[in-house]
Amino acid sequence: MTPARVTLVTLGVEDVARSTAFYEALGWERARQSVESAAFMIGDGVVLSLWQRAEMIADGGEGDLPPGSGSAGLAVNFASEAETSEAYDRAVAAGASPVKPPAKASWGGFSGNFRDPDGHLWEFAHNPFFALDERGRIDLTKEPAA
Repeated sequence: MTPARVTLVTLGVEDVARSTAFYEALGWERARQSVESAAFMIGDGVVLSLWQRAEMIADGGEGDLPPGSGSAGLAVNFASEAETSEAYDRAVAAGASPVKPPAKASWGGFSGNFRDPDGHLWEFAHNPFFALDERGRIDLTKEPAA
């Protein structure tokens, strides 16, 4: 059974530094896992990812998209690559449109993308740089399991 949770909301942004400063001003905390092209902002029960829009679209596997499209994505993180693949396969079997099958990702993890029946982009991923708590939620205050 695929968990009924969203662990990460990603917004495609033009300027990661500018967006990070904006969200910090609103009370979000920038996580140490942030990098130049993507900032991870700690919220209450959710992580907001601010990712350079062009990189996000390229990683999504659909090629060029017009401005305003493809700039937000929903993600569910899993504890392993196997769990990620199994959940992806269940989503496709349930009617999702495959976009990018789960595979090793350029950022060091494992992920796949699909669109739900209404066209919303989802990513199922295993991120070895994120610790998950006992309920499967991202916990950026802890080191990931080795």
